[in-house]
Amino acid sequence: MPHTYRTVDVPVIGGDLRVGVWEPEGEPAHTALLIHGVTSSHLAWPFLVDLLPGVRLIAPDLRGRGASQEVQGPAGMAAHADDMAAVLDAFDVAETTVVGHSMGAFVTVTLAHRHPHRVARMVLVDGGLPLDVPAGVAAEQLVPMILGPVAERLSQRWPSVDAYMDDFWRGHPAFVDDWSDELEAYIAYDLVPDGDALRSATSYRVMAEDTADMNLGTTLADALAALSTPTLFVTVPRGLQNETPGLYAPGHLQKLLEAFPQVRHRALDDLNHYTVVMSRRGADVLAPLVRDELV
Repeated sequence: MPHTYRTVDVPVIGGDLRVGVWEPEGEPAHTALLIHGVTSSHLAWPFLVDLLPGVRLIAPDLRGRGASQEVQGPAGMAAHADDMAAVLDAFDVAETTVVGHSMGAFVTVTLAHRHPHRVARMVLVDGGLPLDVPAGVAAEQLVPMILGPVAERLSQRWPSVDAYMDDFWRGHPAFVDDWSDELEAYIAYDLVPDGDALRSATSYRVMAEDTADMNLGTTLADALAALSTPTLFVTVPRGLQNETPGLYAPGHLQKLLEAFPQVRHRALDDLNHYTVVMSRRGADVLAPLVRDELV
């Protein structure tokens, strides 16, 4: 059963948040909130949407990204979580399942802590539990350590959409076997005018603040210490450059699962940090897991 796609601007502190909405035909059986990653946008989700018939999917561009790039004020997990509560208010959603990918999973955990009655269940996709960051690392070291070329592109400029695709994305190791029309639409949406050139819509400042907060701040630690929302944690074996191990190396993952025994874990094979969400084969295995968590 197809969805009808539209966008809505939702007022939040500092501006308006752009929100993508996929409405099913007829009365939706369920609603879910989808929260994207650190340099991403709401157009990361079409593959998953296609495999959730009858479900209304609400997916914001986080502040500092996509068409929400101009939202003013501080970033950080608490700010994003409060924005997500405002989005739920705008759609009259009292409580729902929340699916977060990458940094979106950290926002999801924070949302459940700050607004506990809004989150019925959580699906954390390759994020949300602490990364294996060395003790004593400085905030300015985190971005190149964790994101590498993903962050470098935010300071680059391109003469056209095709040049952006050719220079950065077409040879990207994460998408060698998973190039798609949906990915091309996602890439084109990421660009905004900058003088006579184009740049990524993601704000480097906001991205850096968020990366520091979710790895060095106390917000996530406090949220995890109080974690009581039913949670499914999904991991994949390869990272942002299709490398192994991915964000959660086996030894670190085992420590996390021992530290958070209330969290259910599902490992998905043969996927990387991007393709678990942004490919048909990733959505094929992720969608049934999400469906089982809908309320």
